[in-house]
Amino acid sequence: MTMYKSTPHTARKRMVIKLGGSTLEGLTPAFFTNFKKLQQTYDLIITHGGGPAINRTLEAQNITSYTVGGIRVTSEAAIDVVQSTLIGLVNPALVHELTTAGITAIGLNGFDSNLVLSTFLDEATYGFVGEVASINTALLNQLIAAGIVPVIACVGVTADGQALNINGDTVASEVALAVEAESLLLVTDVDGIRIEDVYQDEVTPTHIAQWIEQEHIYGGMIPKVQGALACLHAGIPTVQIVGAALTGTVIKSEGQ
Repeated sequence: MTMYKSTPHTARKRMVIKLGGSTLEGLTPAFFTNFKKLQQTYDLIITHGGGPAINRTLEAQNITSYTVGGIRVTSEAAIDVVQSTLIGLVNPALVHELTTAGITAIGLNGFDSNLVLSTFLDEATYGFVGEVASINTALLNQLIAAGIVPVIACVGVTADGQALNINGDTVASEVALAVEAESLLLVTDVDGIRIEDVYQDEVTPTHIAQWIEQEHIYGGMIPKVQGALACLHAGIPTVQIVGAALTGTVIKSEGQ
């Protein structure tokens, strides 16, 4: 842990960075540069999905996949693909990239010391999809104290050892709440919220509601801001929608 003379006894703030599957496949040098800059101030935790890689494998194996209400219905065959792809391919590849960039990181998933203990969300409707019951913060605290960045694949585990597919934003939000993170960064394929061709530095939920009504926010940005607002309402102080360079729009509660 880096200590500064001006604040020798002050606990460092924490930040969770959620990487979407499409973002993972195109990380830029600016991502790693700015990641290291953030490490000067924050203890960082990464969570990630891997939708594109999962979709490719499902298609290659002729496994049907579809969504209900934005949630991927996950059959027994599909959960095997999700588990093997995220834990066996996507997670180690990301850890390798971080290590190559000089960042000390370790790959994790729900099975590691029951890191993401989960229950079935609604097995009859969604199959092997989970909701988070608890996060093993003791494990994360130990890694952070040792100067290691936890890199968490969004695979949960039940008490009896069944892997479950969990929405990436959900895992990121639950981890951020559990470790009392100062901020959650949702890394997307755009550099924040853009209104009339101008990227916004800071916004509130009221701004977002107005812009959606006025159709300044539309299309694929709507689910992004809705996910950010859900995290904000859950109790995370600030949520940021950022691009691959980790800069973008900060969403704060009213009056903050």
